[in-house]
Amino acid sequence: MSNDLHPIGPHDLGGMLLAEGEKPIDREEHDFAYWERLVDGLIYVLGSKGYPADTAALRRAIESLGPEDYANLSYYERWAASAATWCTELGLVTQGELDAKMDEIRARQAVTNAPSGDTS
Repeated sequence: MSNDLHPIGPHDLGGMLLAEGEKPIDREEHDFAYWERLVDGLIYVLGSKGYPADTAALRRAIESLGPEDYANLSYYERWAASAATWCTELGLVTQGELDAKMDEIRARQAVTNAPSGDTS
């Protein structure tokens, strides 16, 4: 039995040593990918419309990610997942609508990424 009244979540890593195979946070300046800028814009628009009322609500959705998802998703992927959670919880979009859009994007990417010279 643990004496820890509040076990830490995957997001509570400040000051902890890295486990074997883990990489430190890359703190180098870098250009943001287009999709990362879109996620940032989506969070801004949601906030400007009052959805949700504060960033603590978005953080709650990030912190609800399971340890494996939290570890494997990038910073902006976590924010995108949080925005999707909030949009579904608020009834702005359904999970089915999000899934259908993701299928559409994957299909479009499959065509775009097909090897050149493919005659099928």
